Amino acid sequence: MLYLHLQGFLDYLRIEKSAASLTLLSYETDLSQFFAFLVGKNQLALEDLGVEYINHFTAREYLVHMQQKGWSRATMARKLAALRSFVRYLCRENVLASNPIAAVSTPKQDKRLPQFLYPQEVHLLMQAPDILTPSGKRDRAILETLYSSGLRVSELVGLDMIDIDLTELYVRVLGKGSKERIVPLGKVAREALNDYLENGRPFLQRKNEEKSSALFLNKSGKRLSARSIRNIMNKYVEMLAMHQKVSPHTLRHSFATHLLGAGADLRSVQELLGHVKLSTTQVYTHLSRDEIKIIHEEHHPRR
Repeated sequence: MLYLHLQGFLDYLRIEKSAASLTLLSYETDLSQFFAFLVGKNQLALEDLGVEYINHFTAREYLVHMQQKGWSRATMARKLAALRSFVRYLCRENVLASNPIAAVSTPKQDKRLPQFLYPQEVHLLMQAPDILTPSGKRDRAILETLYSSGLRVSELVGLDMIDIDLTELYVRVLGKGSKERIVPLGKVAREALNDYLENGRPFLQRKNEEKSSALFLNKSGKRLSARSIRNIMNKYVEMLAMHQKVSPHTLRHSFATHLLGAGADLRSVQELLGHVKLSTTQVYTHLSRDEIKIIHEEHHPRR
């Protein structure tokens, strides 16, 4: 039965690959959706779904199914990648003698530049929270920390009090694959964090009988979730009428773009972002339209 191998696969990812909880959830969701597709297509009970139903033909059919549902190429590629990893695990465990989907092509990806904010837009966003309130102090500290350090939202919500050193200006981060790295904090972020820790967090902490070790707390005094961070950002984006989609990852993109634009070398930015591959960081070497225009005006012989 195919679904019985799913837990073994997730245990393999968690133990041998040190996969994060969000990564495990993503794999479980993606593979469960593939199983549901096979069950519906073949009119089977889940327990009757065997490994023989994974083949080149069904994988291709699943890609067509996802396309018909209007899913993006990036989503389709991620779900196919999850299936590929699962099939490799089945081969490793000798459940499958060979890889039946090795020849299935991944949908060609649209090459889109990361969305980022200009420094003026970042400044407006940082000024949006009402720092006369405890939640406003927290929100300002969250935004400043995201932009100052380039953290992923999952890394931000995972921060504990012991992970920040406001004297030495650094934060200890547990990134993807449980890999730890040290990231510097800026002085502006330190000011926002100090204000939050002295005048915001204690008020939020009192709302929970059990003291939390988390750095950023919700209104109940418990650790903020990644969804809560996104909702906080959405509130200020709507308040500013920015007319664009801005997420916590947008501040990470802006962090990298602004560093490289100011002359930082690519490998240093790679280290700060916690990227394993340099090619992942290279996507940030794009130039803004204004910068391109200036370069054209200054250097083209017939400008």
